[in-house]
Amino acid sequence: MKAHTVAHLKAHRSGFIAVFVSVFCAALLTCALGILLESGVRGGVSPHLYAGADAVVSAPQALAVKEDADQPFAERVLLDSDVVHKLDALDATVVPDISVPVSTADGVVLDAHPWRTAQLAPYSLTGGRAPQNSNEVVSTTGAAVGERITLAHGGIVDEYTVVGTADSDSEASPDRPALVFLEDQEAEQLWPHHGSVTAVGVIAPEGVNAAALAREALSGTDAEISAGTARGGIEFLDAGAARTQLIALCASFAGLALMVAMFVVSSTLSLSINARRREFALLRAIGATTRQIHTMIGREVLLVATAAAALGLIPGFLLAKVLGAQFASAGVIPPDFALVYSPIPALGAFVICVLTARGAAAVAARRPAKLEPTEALRESERGPAELSRPRIVTGAVLGVLGLSMSALPAFLPGEAAAAGAGSSALLLIFSVALLGPLLVRAIIRAVGGPLRRSTRAPRVLAAANAESHSRRLSSAIVPLALAIALGSVQFFSQSTVAAEATDQSIKGVTADLIVGAPAGIAPALVDSVRAIPGVSAANPVVRSQVLPVTSGDEAGAAVTPISAQGIDAAHAASTLDLDVVEGDLADLADDTVAVSSDGAFALGARVGGRIDLHLGDGTVIHPLVVAKYGRGLGFGDVTLPVDTLRTHSTDALIDTVLVRAEPGRINEVQQSLQSFSSISAMNQDQFGAAGADERRMQSWVSILAVLVLLGYLAVAVVNTLVAATAERAREFALLQLVGARTNQVRAMMRIESVMVVGIAIVVGTLIAIPPLVGIAIAVSGTPVPTVSPAVYGSIVAVTAALGFLSIAVPTRAALRKN
Repeated sequence: MKAHTVAHLKAHRSGFIAVFVSVFCAALLTCALGILLESGVRGGVSPHLYAGADAVVSAPQALAVKEDADQPFAERVLLDSDVVHKLDALDATVVPDISVPVSTADGVVLDAHPWRTAQLAPYSLTGGRAPQNSNEVVSTTGAAVGERITLAHGGIVDEYTVVGTADSDSEASPDRPALVFLEDQEAEQLWPHHGSVTAVGVIAPEGVNAAALAREALSGTDAEISAGTARGGIEFLDAGAARTQLIALCASFAGLALMVAMFVVSSTLSLSINARRREFALLRAIGATTRQIHTMIGREVLLVATAAAALGLIPGFLLAKVLGAQFASAGVIPPDFALVYSPIPALGAFVICVLTARGAAAVAARRPAKLEPTEALRESERGPAELSRPRIVTGAVLGVLGLSMSALPAFLPGEAAAAGAGSSALLLIFSVALLGPLLVRAIIRAVGGPLRRSTRAPRVLAAANAESHSRRLSSAIVPLALAIALGSVQFFSQSTVAAEATDQSIKGVTADLIVGAPAGIAPALVDSVRAIPGVSAANPVVRSQVLPVTSGDEAGAAVTPISAQGIDAAHAASTLDLDVVEGDLADLADDTVAVSSDGAFALGARVGGRIDLHLGDGTVIHPLVVAKYGRGLGFGDVTLPVDTLRTHSTDALIDTVLVRAEPGRINEVQQSLQSFSSISAMNQDQFGAAGADERRMQSWVSILAVLVLLGYLAVAVVNTLVAATAERAREFALLQLVGARTNQVRAMMRIESVMVVGIAIVVGTLIAIPPLVGIAIAVSGTPVPTVSPAVYGSIVAVTAALGFLSIAVPTRAALRKN
């Protein structure tokens, strides 16, 4: 039986090569995404300062979400000093740590710690001595002992003397801020959260389990004890956020990739099996049963898919490494985030791809296996009969659902409606795939009249072929249309959101200058800015994220971070225009909040009511809603009093200060600001919208995702078109036997390729329009998306080139054999 299967594979190698390539690429992509997904669960960052601690005690740094991944808090959750007192009773070395951001004279941000924490790495002196006074530091950056350096905390500058240099056996990541050690009391003086610490390192005597020791001492508290590589997640909070983002991104990306892979594999298999209609007709005519046909096709596909999936796993590991590096460049994960390479994703990818291929084979074989012998012989010459009623109904239902989802933003606000509009493209694609033969036949009948009436044989042949073999033409058109539609939706949805956010930010900032500092601005410095002659208003702004509080039936739902800003309402009127649509922003004070229109819908908020929020450090608040505004995309969906957000942030500093100058005194104010060596003043054009970094990151990730998918689709397009054209060698030979010249056959195929590419461009563009219009309505209220003609032209040009070449090259090869 195995020899019989191998013989069939050799006899139909061109069709099975196409199947092999599709499954190989699907396995490669699925394996890579599986590795990234597992890395989101088990990957992380190695500790540096905490490398010498046997265990690290911290507060929980994430919100526990039932039946979903925990959601990390945007700010560090601090550990109460009472916990430190409990640990002090242990027979171990207990070292509480705090961290203060400082910047050098040339704007380099450093991480300052008290000298006592040096033993955690451990750091040891390589020269000089430990700091003993408030103006002394130990450097790890190569500064010489005795050197005077300038360090600014919150923009407030102080002079320090380097009294020692230190180094550690634990290698520091070059992508992390370098460390500087202050005298313990000086570090405490700069630390804004008195009575709390960031974490506590525990160094136990040899042979003693530090984690068990700490766990016993802290029984009944919510403190967390981390050991091993988990210590890196406590030292570097972005590691925990990276894991959550990696899981979410790869899960959504993997879902899209798997659907596309299944679609491509199924299409390729259907094309391969349809090309063998004559063989199946003869087998049915000589008595082969339905089960025998199914078994034969299943064995062939299983053998090919197994080999292809196994070979696709090895480059899948390499692709995961490449994607990981790109995610690090985009800021999704830290550059020193270690991916996890295990056999689990490879085995999962192998099973998924083989089962997908086997399932697709069963579906594709259903029709040739169940046909009566006479009907099978008829179809072997004339092609399959009309589409079945269930297929037509399913295609129509998917089309209606896709159009309905794309129209959601016209009736509902919020991210859910925009996400629904974006995902409608897939439903429309599947609808076109199912109804493709009918659509293609209708288009050919509508536009093929001039071809049919032509006196040139190639044009007449091309029109006749296209109309009579609409299924074959549809199988070539759909992958091209899919590439154009997916590429357009992914690229232009991001550009539409970015353009609206930028527009809102520009229109919403009415201040003349925006003041910033490398490591943040201290509240005291804001008072100094306000005292500058010519300054009429100075509005401090803090950026962070909040989480909604869920309860009851919502407790198992996914929790999405919400961009938030803190402002001073007393100075907001002359520096900000949030486009308030209800309430009054001037009422923003303690225990109040303003929300955007989309944020109000997502949170179920109304002016005069209260909402429940977790602040950046996990603190729960129940503020009263005093206003609703329209520019949430540019400034965040939640606006709180500046001190509410600042005091619950990690460094308790201010991000920027919006400065309004008196008429005609902007230059004077800007010159006065230059006297503060540690801060800089920007104009409106240089000021980014709220969440701009997150959007750039998401944009790059989406672009990366679509490039990977388009690469896969490019292979699928070439694969499908080459296989479809190569299978027509018999048709080309018959045309030549009845008198057609070689150049006429080539001309016929050129006309067909123009039809294929032209219809694909039109169909792909039409599929992309409803989702993009829906997204544009969701973010801007107008149905006009932001489309780059150059990017759209590039997508169309590349897709068209693939289509033309994939038809022309195998046509020439087939004609040379005849």
